[in-house]
Order: sequence, then C-alpha cells, then structure tokens
Amino acid sequence: MALTFVAFVLGALVSLATSWLLVTRIERIGERLSLSEALLGMLAALAADAPEATSSISALSQHQRAIGSGVIVGSNVFNLAALLGIGAIVAGTVALHRKVVVLGGVVALWIAVCCAATATGALPIIAGLVLASAMLIAYVVVLGNRRDVLARLHLPRRFVSWLSSAVDEEELELKEAIHPVRGRPIDSVVAGTALIIVVLSSVAVERSASNLGRHFHIADAVVGGLVLAAVTSLPNAVAAVHLARKGRGAASLSTALSSNNLNVVVGLFIPSAFLGVAAPSLVGNLTAFSYVAMTVLVLALAYVKGRIDRRSGWLIVGSYLAFVVCVVVAA
Repeated sequence: MALTFVAFVLGALVSLATSWLLVTRIERIGERLSLSEALLGMLAALAADAPEATSSISALSQHQRAIGSGVIVGSNVFNLAALLGIGAIVAGTVALHRKVVVLGGVVALWIAVCCAATATGALPIIAGLVLASAMLIAYVVVLGNRRDVLARLHLPRRFVSWLSSAVDEEELELKEAIHPVRGRPIDSVVAGTALIIVVLSSVAVERSASNLGRHFHIADAVVGGLVLAAVTSLPNAVAAVHLARKGRGAASLSTALSSNNLNVVVGLFIPSAFLGVAAPSLVGNLTAFSYVAMTVLVLALAYVKGRIDRRSGWLIVGSYLAFVVCVVVAA
C-alpha cells in the first residue's frame, strides 16, 4: 500500500503542476485566435477541468460509477466553496455585476438541476445530456457572437439589450483577470504534451485512490465525492485565491460556474451516456442535492448583496464543511 500511496501523491502533484501549464498555454492559444474574454475564460475552465474529467472517465471505464459521478459532482461543490468562499475570505469582498450573476446563474442552475435529476434517476442520462448541452451551447454561442445570433432570433429589443450588456459586463470581469500573451506555434505543442501528462497522471491518481479506498474500506462515495473531488479541483482553487489576492476576484464567479457547467456536460454526461451511470444512492443523492443547494446559496448571496463579502465566504465554506460531514456520516 505504501507504493500505492506514493503513486497517489506523485500523480496528484504532477497533475496539478501540468494542468496549470495546460491552462496558461490554452489561454495563449485562445488569444492568438482572437477569442472574446468570455470564451477565453470558458476554454481555460475546460483545460482546468481535465483532471476531474479524466478521473471520472477512468472510474466509469472500470465500472466504478459511484466514484466516477462522485468526482464530478463533488468537485463542483468544492469549486463553489474554494473559488468563491475562500476567494472572498482572502479578498475581503468580491464585487459582482448583478447581470452577470443572473446570466451565468440561470445556465448554472439549469445544468445543476439536470445533474441532480439524472443522479436521482428522475431523468434518463440521454435526456439530461440533451437538456444540459442545449443550454450550454446556447450560452457559448451568445458569448461568442451575441449580436448576430440575437438579431436572427428576432427577440424583444429590451431582452436583447439586457443580454448584450450582461455579456459586456462579464467580459469586463474576465478582462481584468486574464492577461495572456499572444500564443506561438510552440504553445500548441506544449499544450498537447501537457494534456497527455494530465490524462496519464489523473488516471494514476484515480486508480491509486480507488485501491486505497478498497484497502481501508472507505466508501466509493467518499473516495470520489470528497477525496478525488478536492484533489482534482485544486488547480481551480489555487487560481481563484491568486486572483482574489490580486484584487481580481470578480472573475471567480464566471470561472466557477463555467467550470461546473463543463464538468457536468463533458466530464459526466457524455462519458456516462456510453459507459453507464451510477445507480441512485443515498450519498449520491445527497451530493447532487448539495450541488444544487450550494449553487442557489452562492447565486442568492451574490445577487442580493451585489458582492460576496468575507462573512458570505465563511458561510459558503461552512456549508461545504457541513456537506463533508453529512457525506461521511451517510457513507
């Protein structure tokens, strides 16, 4: 077991370091392609989610579906606590645009509910994939080319104006946080190499964590929803604390919500459609409902106050700790 533990620690360290390199190179490539700040943020979030998605796919391919789904849903709960809760505690106050909260919040809450519905068996995985993907695709299209798209839909002028201003405000938040240099051809090579290393190291982390869990008789729900979820989400957490300390914590909301949305669609729904979904369970349902509840809590605090202050940050972190205790007791 000593070698398995060493493999877990080394795999986690390599995955964390390499995923950070992957994110920075992806940002440079996006800058070279002249992507908008919002799309650049989405692309960076997708790269940062590589450890979670890889660990989930690895577990699902081994028929460890409780671990596979637990990694994704548990990491989403952790993301909210780490990116927004700890970020607010470090920064003191994270000011937010209410329109950004509404725009990103509607998408995030929709996908969270789809995730909970599939976890409880109320919604088939294919239906969940279609509903969540449709919302995510619409969001990405609006971020990337909102004026042309909205003009073709002939929507009410007030709604179009509101939506355009909301996207503009989100771009302003992300512009303060993302300052990549223009990419070069070598960045594509580095990004591709980093992605391979992240995938291999994340598989090693998942396999070793599963073996350790079986050896010490730890429930799969705890291994996936708490241990692997936290370890694979650390790159996002480190980036959020860094932004908060630099006074750029406002971008954490968009980063956290985008990361969670992509986690569900890319890391859970798509693989589960081919590899199978975990059967409903007490701990799985608890994790899924906690994901929805934490999303609602964060969005409510952000919208009502127009910011997430230190007191709200402690409340978010405290809610996550309560979730951890409930999962351990239920497992």
